[in-house]
Amino acid sequence: MIKEILKNRILVLDGAMGTMIQKYTLSEEDYRGSRFTNIQNDVQGNNDLLSITQPDIIKQIHTEYLDAGSDIIETNTFNANGISMQDYQMVDLVYELNFESAKIAKKLCVEYSKQSLEKPRFVAGAIGPTNRTASMSPDVNNPAFREASFDEFVAAYEEQVKGLIDGGSDILLIETIFDTLNAKAAYIAIQNIFSEKGISLPIMVSGTIVDASGRTLSGQTIEAFLISMSHMDLLCIGLNCSTGAKDMFPHIRELAEKSSTYVSAYPNAGFPNQFGEYDESPEAMGKQLQEFLDLGVINIVGGCCGTTPDHIKEFNKIVKNITPRKITEQATISRLSGLEPLYIRPDSNFINIGERTNVAGSKKFLRLIMEEQYEEALSVARDQVEGGAQVIDVCMDEAMLDAKAAMSNFLNMIAAEPDIAKLPIMIDSSKWEVIEAGLKCTQGKSIVNSISLKEGVESFKSQARIIRNYGASVIIMAFDEKGQADSFERRIEVCQRAYNILTKEIGFPAEDIIFDPNVLAIGTGISEHNNYAVDFINTTTWIKKNLPLAKISGGISNLSFAFRGNDRLREAIHSVFLFHAIKAGLDMGIVNPSQLEVYDSIPKELLDLTEDLVLNRKVDATEKLLEFAETLTSDPKSEKKLDEWRLLPVNKRLSHSLVKGITDFIDADVEESRQTFEFALEVIEGPLMDGMNVVGELFGSGKMFLPQVVKSARVMKKAVAFLTPFIEEEKRLSGDKSSAGKIVLATVKGDVHDIGKNIVGVVLACNNYDIIDMGVMVKKEDIIQKAIDEKADIIGLSGLITPSLEEMTKVASELERLKLNIPLLIGGATTSEVHTAVKIDTNYSAPVIHVKDASQSVQIASQLLSKKSNSITNDLKIKYSKIRDFHESRKTKKTYVDLDQARANKLKLDWKNYKPTQPQFIGTKVIKNYSIKEIANYIDWTFFFLAWKIEGQYPQILDDPIKGEEAKKIFTDGQKMLNEIIDHNKLQAHGVLGFWPAHAKNDNIILQDENKQEIAKFHFLRNQLKKENDANVSLADYVPDENQNTEEYLGAFAVSCGFGIEKWIKKYESDHDDYSAIMIKIIADRLAEAFAELLHEKVRKEFWGFAKKESLTTAELIKEKYQGIRPAIGYPSVPDHTEKQILFDLLHATDEVGIHLTESYAMYPGASVSGFYFAHPDAQYFVIDKISKDQLEDYASRKGISVEEAERWLATNLNYQ
Repeated sequence: MIKEILKNRILVLDGAMGTMIQKYTLSEEDYRGSRFTNIQNDVQGNNDLLSITQPDIIKQIHTEYLDAGSDIIETNTFNANGISMQDYQMVDLVYELNFESAKIAKKLCVEYSKQSLEKPRFVAGAIGPTNRTASMSPDVNNPAFREASFDEFVAAYEEQVKGLIDGGSDILLIETIFDTLNAKAAYIAIQNIFSEKGISLPIMVSGTIVDASGRTLSGQTIEAFLISMSHMDLLCIGLNCSTGAKDMFPHIRELAEKSSTYVSAYPNAGFPNQFGEYDESPEAMGKQLQEFLDLGVINIVGGCCGTTPDHIKEFNKIVKNITPRKITEQATISRLSGLEPLYIRPDSNFINIGERTNVAGSKKFLRLIMEEQYEEALSVARDQVEGGAQVIDVCMDEAMLDAKAAMSNFLNMIAAEPDIAKLPIMIDSSKWEVIEAGLKCTQGKSIVNSISLKEGVESFKSQARIIRNYGASVIIMAFDEKGQADSFERRIEVCQRAYNILTKEIGFPAEDIIFDPNVLAIGTGISEHNNYAVDFINTTTWIKKNLPLAKISGGISNLSFAFRGNDRLREAIHSVFLFHAIKAGLDMGIVNPSQLEVYDSIPKELLDLTEDLVLNRKVDATEKLLEFAETLTSDPKSEKKLDEWRLLPVNKRLSHSLVKGITDFIDADVEESRQTFEFALEVIEGPLMDGMNVVGELFGSGKMFLPQVVKSARVMKKAVAFLTPFIEEEKRLSGDKSSAGKIVLATVKGDVHDIGKNIVGVVLACNNYDIIDMGVMVKKEDIIQKAIDEKADIIGLSGLITPSLEEMTKVASELERLKLNIPLLIGGATTSEVHTAVKIDTNYSAPVIHVKDASQSVQIASQLLSKKSNSITNDLKIKYSKIRDFHESRKTKKTYVDLDQARANKLKLDWKNYKPTQPQFIGTKVIKNYSIKEIANYIDWTFFFLAWKIEGQYPQILDDPIKGEEAKKIFTDGQKMLNEIIDHNKLQAHGVLGFWPAHAKNDNIILQDENKQEIAKFHFLRNQLKKENDANVSLADYVPDENQNTEEYLGAFAVSCGFGIEKWIKKYESDHDDYSAIMIKIIADRLAEAFAELLHEKVRKEFWGFAKKESLTTAELIKEKYQGIRPAIGYPSVPDHTEKQILFDLLHATDEVGIHLTESYAMYPGASVSGFYFAHPDAQYFVIDKISKDQLEDYASRKGISVEEAERWLATNLNYQ
C-alpha cells in the first residue's frame, strides 16, 4: 500500500521524540513511574522506558505529530535493544518496550486513518544503532577488540523486531546508522524474524554522516554505504541526524542519483548551539528543504533532533504541491566497497586482487600470523595497497592455525586501518565457518572466495543465500560432485549449471557472480596439464558470451606452481597468461601487483619461450624454458626500494607515522630521536606532540576521520611505552618520583561515548600525568568520590549527547556543595566555551575550563598545576564573566505463569511405588586429610584447559592440530604441579557430609533428626516459564510432600582442597613466579571439584547406597550418567547464595572442617564446593530462569526476610524491575 502512495506523493515523517520529551522536564521519579520505584539503578534519560511508565506522554507526542500532518510516526524505541538496555539493567524489558511502544502508535494511526481514508497513517518501528559499534574498537591499544559480537547484535535486534512487529508496526526503520555492519546485523535479524513468522514488512534504512569528510563514523563514504546496503530489499534509503538540512543536501542528492529505491531525509533543526539546543525555526528549515523538493530528490521527509510538531506542520504544507522523486533504474554493473566504492564496468581495467595476505601465498605473512604479530602483518596488506591492489584477499587456511579466530582478528585489525580498509575484502577460505566469520567482520560489500557444487546442490544453494543475506559477491569454483573441472568442456558444464541455479532458483544477481574456472599448474611434465592455460582462456571467452554479467577471476600464481624458486620465470609466466586472459575477458585475479613483469618489457627470447608454454604451442616448451632459465641472473629489482618517507629527518618520520598510523618503525625512530635530546620526556613534548597536533588539525578540518585518529593514538601509546623505561630511569637518577599530576577522566551518566576522552587520556599519559579513566555512564557521586580517594589534581568530564551538558552542570554543583577545589575540564562534541561559561562555571568556584581538543589538554593541565595557577584562574573567571555578559546581551518477552499455576504444574513423581534407600547414618560425617592422590583420579581436565583459555575436550585437545602442542605443554606443567602437591603434601583435602529425613512443603524442604524433630529448612524456588509440555520444576519436587506416607532423605556436603594454598601462593609470588601461583590455584580448583565428584560416588555406592551396583568410567561420571544429582548453591537451580548459611550451620562446616563464608557468602578457601544430594532416579539438573514478583514475595515470606533483601540477592533472577 505505502509503495503505491509513494508513487504519487511525498510522505511526511514525524519529528524528534527526545526533543519533545525534554519539554516535560521529567524527574527520576517520573521515569520510574509506579512500577519501577524500588530498582537500584537510575533510569532518568531512558526515554524508551516512558512507553511503559508514562504512556500518556508518548501518546500525546504522537498525537501532536499526527495533528501536524505526519503520514508516518516512529515508535519510541530508538534505544530499546538488548545492548543499549544493558546500561539501565533492563535487558529483560526489550520485548515489552517495543511491543508497548508500537501498540501506542498503532492505536493512534488506526484512529487517524479512519478519520481520513485518503490519508492513511503508518507506524515505523524505530531500530536505533545501539550504543556499540561492530566495526570499531573502543580500546586504542587493541583495535581487534569489539564490545559486542556480530551475533550479539543480531540477537539484540531480533528481540526488538519481534516486539515491534507484534505491537503492530507497519514499517521497520533501521535509523541513524553510523556503522554499516550494525545495519547489516539489524537486517539479518529482521529477515530471521520474517522467516520465523512467515511475514514481510517494508524496511527503511537511514544513515548518518558524522564528520566534515562526509563519511559515517566507521569511515564509509556515501557511495560505499549505498553499495553495502544494495542487497537489501528496501522501501527507501536516506540520511538523518548529525546535520541540518543545508549540509545534508549534497549527500542526499548523491543518494538520489545512485539509488534504485525511494529516498528519505530527516535532518536536525540545524546544528546545536553552545547550550546543546537546536534553534532553527520551522520556516528557516522549510526554506532549506524546499531545495531538496524542487530538485525532485526526495520521497519521504521529516525531522530529527530539535524538530517539533511546528516543523512537521511546515513540511506538510510545503510537500503538498511537490512532485515526488521518480525511481530511475541504475546501470547493472558489479559494485564492491570497503570504506570507498569500487565499480567494475565493461570498460574497467583488470582488477588486481592482492595475494600476499594469504598464509599460503606468503611465508612472511604466515609467520607473522602464527606468531600473532598482527600489527606487523598489516604492513603486508599495506604494501599490497601501495603496490596497486584494488581488492585485498585474506586467507588463513593453515592446519596449525585457528583460521576462524585469525580471520576475525585480522579483519577487525584492518577495519582500524583506513588506508587498507578503503579497499573491498576478499574473504578466502575452504571452510564455511571461516567465511561466515569473515562476513561478520566486514561492513563493506566483500567477495567470498569461494563456494562450489562439490557438496551438492542444497549445500550450494544454502551457502549462496547466506552470502546474499550478508550482501557479498561470490566466487564460484568450477568444481562439482564429480570433482574439479580440468577441461574446457567440464569447465563450461559446471559454470553453466551453477549460473542457472544461482540466477533462476535463488535470485542471486548475475553481476555478483564471479567464476573461477580453475587456474591449474602447467609445465609439470604431465602432458594432460599442457593445455590448462588455454582451456582457462577459452572458458573465459565462453562465459563472457553465454553467462551475461558474470565476472571471471583466478588465482594466477597457481599457473606457475611447477616453477617454484624461480621468481623471474614465474613473473614472466604470469604476465604472459594475464595478457591473453584479460583480452579474452578475465576481470580480476589474485596476484601480487608489486611483482608483475610488464608484458612488453619481457626479453624477446624469454617471451617467446613463455608463450610457447602458456599457449601450448610446442611439446617441448617446458624443457626449453627451463634450459633458458639457467642463463638468467637474479633480478636487480629484487631488493625492495625503501619508502621515500623513510629518508626524511627522524622527527618528520615520527610525524608521518603518527598521521598514517604506522607502527612498523616507531621503536627505531623514537630511539633515534631520543639520542638527540637530553631527556626522554623531551621526545614526547617535542616531535611526538607536534605529530599529534598535526593529527588534531587534520581531523578538525575534515581531512582525517575518526578511525584514523584512533589509529594515531595507538602509535602514540607505543611510542610512549618505548620511552617509559628511560623516563623512569631518569626519574630515579634525579630522585624525582612524582608524576606531572593525577587526573580523573569520566564520561558522565547517561552517555556511553568515550573515544575523545580516551584520546585525551592517551595524550595526557604521554606527558607524565597519572590517568584514572572511570569509563562511561559514570554517576556524579562516583566521579567525585574517586577524585577524593585518589587525591586527584584535576577532573575531566566528557560527553557527546546533549543531555550530558546538564549532567556536567550537576557535577559542578555537587563539587561546590562539598566545598571542593578541584579544577574541572569540560570536553566533548556538544560542549562549548559559551555553555561552559554560562551554565557550568557559574555553579563552581574552582577553575572550570572548556577543552576544545586533545592538543590543548596538556597545556591547560600544566597551567592549572603550575605556580601561576591562581593568576590563570582569575583571568579565566574574568574571561568567562565577559562571555556571560556578552551572551546575556544577545539574549523489548518470555511468558511467565503466576506462582499458583507453576505449583499446579509441578513435577509429579510416583511416590507410592518409590522405594527409598536409607543412608548408613543420619547426621554428619567429617572427612579429614583425604588422599589427594586418589582425588586426582576424578579430575575433569577439560576444565583445567578452559581455565587457561584453551578450549577443547580432554584428551582430544592434546592431539588438536592447532592447540595440541600448547595443550601438551600446559598439561605437562599441570601434571608436574599435581605431583608436587601430592609428593610434598602442599594441599590438604577436608570435607563434611550428612543425611536427614526430608519432606517438602510449599517449595521448602524440611529436615528432621532421628526423633522427627525439625532441624533445618531449605527454601527453594520454582521455574515460572510458561510450559506447554514440561513441568515447572523446583528442587522441592524431588522429595515427597508432608502428606505423602513416603520417607525420603536429603544429603548435604561441603568439601575443600584449598587448605595450605596461601603459603605456596605467597612463596611463588615472592619469587616472581606468577605462572606457578596461577597453576596451583587452578589445580586446587580442579581437585575440589574432583573431591566433590569422588564423594558423590561414595554417597551413591556406600554412604547412602542407592546405586550400589553402579559401575561408571571417569568419562561417564563427568557426563553425569549416574542416578541422582548434587546441585550446588548459587548455581541455576539454587540461585540464592544465602541458603549456604543454613547448609553450613547444618553441617557445622566452619567448626568441623574450617571452610568459612564471607559476608557475600563466598566460600574460603576458594577451592571449595558445597551443595545437596538428591537420590530420586528422575532427579535432573535444571534452571530456575526468572521469577515473578508473586514468587519473590512468597519466597521472602518463607525465609522471614524483607522483599527488598530478597530482591537484592535474587536481582539477576527477577523478571521485573
